Amino acid sequence: MKINLDPLIEKIRETVRAHALPNRPGAYTRFAERKQTPDEYGCADAANIRYTIGDFERNPALRAAAVAELQALQDPETGLFKEESHHPFHTTAHCIAALELFDAGPLYPPIGLFEYRDPQRLKAFLAGLDWAGRPWNQSHRGAGVFAALALTGNAPPAWRQVYFNWLDDHCDPEYGMSLRGAIQSGTTDPARHLFGWFHYLFNYLYARRAFPHAPRLIDSCLQLYREHRMPEPFGHSLTFMEIDWIFALNRASRQTPWRFDEVHTALREFAALYIPALEAHHTATGFEDLHGLFGAVTALAELQLALPGELESSVPLKNVLDRRPFI
Repeated sequence: MKINLDPLIEKIRETVRAHALPNRPGAYTRFAERKQTPDEYGCADAANIRYTIGDFERNPALRAAAVAELQALQDPETGLFKEESHHPFHTTAHCIAALELFDAGPLYPPIGLFEYRDPQRLKAFLAGLDWAGRPWNQSHRGAGVFAALALTGNAPPAWRQVYFNWLDDHCDPEYGMSLRGAIQSGTTDPARHLFGWFHYLFNYLYARRAFPHAPRLIDSCLQLYREHRMPEPFGHSLTFMEIDWIFALNRASRQTPWRFDEVHTALREFAALYIPALEAHHTATGFEDLHGLFGAVTALAELQLALPGELESSVPLKNVLDRRPFI
């Protein structure tokens, strides 16, 4: 299979430009029709997308402007970034991760998360998440607290050990993801457990830790795909579901030879359907939601990594998760 991504990448580049606020360098809005003020996901996702497609800002003055726009969105009292569509832990981790692309950080420490630097409170926090009923939504908190603290120098090795040891000890050995017994409860479907577990996996990647039960995670990913058990928008809209599945499958396959050929056959089949679907999703005004587009762009980057020589582009795509955690 050979697919040239350049035409799609050019549409993505044009979309980011369309989300820039006029006469305000470094400022972006998540939705193109709302061009009054910059917002957290507009600014962060513009940086993420531009980094991924090889269009990252090189002009020092414009880079500084982009950093300043993001930094200005932080609450100085709590050190958190807040936005209505996501939990503050997600928004905080997402904005801090975007700043890291510039070799920068937030203006203020994330003191709203400092209580979780205590190992006992951290473990109680993780145990108190709704793993059975809302694993996807709750992972924004469980993964966000690690990423935000790690990227601001507030996650020493001993604390990281507590965090990952807890996840290792509680990961379900039958499915290779989520909390032991949570999937079996049947409270929500296994796909949403995967979408939640993905957020912990990029923390594992950042910490250079092995995934717990990687062969079982591969089994789960392949089963969900082969049995068509993904939610309806999967594979043909701007969501993060695709990168969640692709990343879990591809990165787990790097840690074990288990079903290696099947993994790459599934990824190849998916790419052949997903890329044309993205091209068809583009409209005359571009891709409307910059945050959803970032999910799709990261999926493309991960597919290109997983399928060497099959997805071509003039500039190789870079997955931001290979640099730091959180999307």
